[in-house]
Amino acid sequence: MNYWLVKSEPFKYSWDDFVKEGKSMWDGVRNHTARLNMIAMKVGDLVLFYHSNEGKEIVGLAKVSKEHYPDPTSDDPRWVVVELVPIEPFPKTVTLATIKADERFKDMALVRLSRLSVAPVKQEEFDLILALAHE
Repeated sequence: MNYWLVKSEPFKYSWDDFVKEGKSMWDGVRNHTARLNMIAMKVGDLVLFYHSNEGKEIVGLAKVSKEHYPDPTSDDPRWVVVELVPIEPFPKTVTLATIKADERFKDMALVRLSRLSVAPVKQEEFDLILALAHE
């Protein structure tokens, strides 16, 4: 199993919107590295849902329910989507400030590649985020 983080601006698509829909086609990604990450996603992989710009915090846990296929919002067949389903909101959000203040996250893609909208998460980082969210 692999672990990922996806970013969404809450005023465009929030965790609450995601939960209300019950699943989401993760579309509109136009970064080549993020696209490669989406291609690597497998059904059952776990995904951290991050509110970017407003909040700057990890707010919930999702999982991949369908692997990549062509993005219907693009005429370019290289762009792909995956489908995600929510698992749980976090009882306590994990802020970017908390992550940046913790030396254990210094190599995390969220910190090093801050503009990347779909990023891998190491298992150790994932486990630490879950522990912080459930303190």
